[in-house]
Amino acid sequence: MPRKIGSLTLYSVDDLHELLGISKMTLRAYLREGRLKGRKLGVQWFVTEEAIREYFNHDNETSSPKKKERKLKYIVQGVNDLVSETEECVSIPETLECLHSQAIISLFQVEIIDTETDEVLEVVKARDFIERYS
Repeated sequence: MPRKIGSLTLYSVDDLHELLGISKMTLRAYLREGRLKGRKLGVQWFVTEEAIREYFNHDNETSSPKKKERKLKYIVQGVNDLVSETEECVSIPETLECLHSQAIISLFQVEIIDTETDEVLEVVKARDFIERYS
């Protein structure tokens, strides 16, 4: 049962499990990852109604067809000391061309980076990148 503290309603993982039908393990993972905002008091997680609304509103925004596309860049780089080459590409075709020009593809990987945040989204072996996008 949710706990009331003044005008604040706090939901435990058990409460959310019963209300939403989501497993407790999944809820705890969402809390640890920050997908669902909550606070840990002692050994128990608590979530506010506002945090639940925010979670569901965020899901609606990201699944909407108006979703803003990420601008990506692709960094082709050697995976060991034998190959020190690094080349920045701005499109998949350009990256594929760069990879095909390499003598030994297995010595390379591709970092996929969000240009707005400079966050590395994924690191893919060159062969896997070629298979995925050819």
